[in-house]
Amino acid sequence: MAGFGRPVGLVLLGLGPVLVAAYAGAGHTAVRAAVREQVAGPSWEGGRIDDSGMTSLGLDTWQLTGLTALVTGVVALAVAVIGALLLRPRRGRTTLLVVSGFLILPYALGFLVALVNPVRILGSLRSADFVAGLPAWQPFTAVLLLAAGLVQAVGMSMTAAQGRRATKAATARDAEP
Repeated sequence: MAGFGRPVGLVLLGLGPVLVAAYAGAGHTAVRAAVREQVAGPSWEGGRIDDSGMTSLGLDTWQLTGLTALVTGVVALAVAVIGALLLRPRRGRTTLLVVSGFLILPYALGFLVALVNPVRILGSLRSADFVAGLPAWQPFTAVLLLAAGLVQAVGMSMTAAQGRRATKAATARDAEP
């Protein structure tokens, strides 16, 4: 049972970037659905549609969603790497924990941006058909970023505890005559 926490903590740390990628995928799917509705809507007067089938509004909203996912994803990867480094039975763990504490700020900012829902706000400024095409579940995709942060926080505490036990064991082993 002593080794049970190690893989679970690492799995939880790895789940963070996966959930952020799920947020990006869900956001892209929602924007695509909204673009289809915008083009099919009665207020569509024609306009530029790029090779991928996105209108300028769709492209703008996808860039906002993608940028949020990119920033949060980089932070999630950094947290996962720091968590894996905490498993080492060596010194320097305090610095890693402090850095991981500061990484909470961009994580929280990404969640806040997703919670404000810039896709709906920007869409409501430019096209009612676009907003009508957003799936009902789209506002709830922000929960994926919240879940990613919480899962990684639990994984970080599990790996930090595992690493602390490994450090104590290594110190005790080195202190033996």
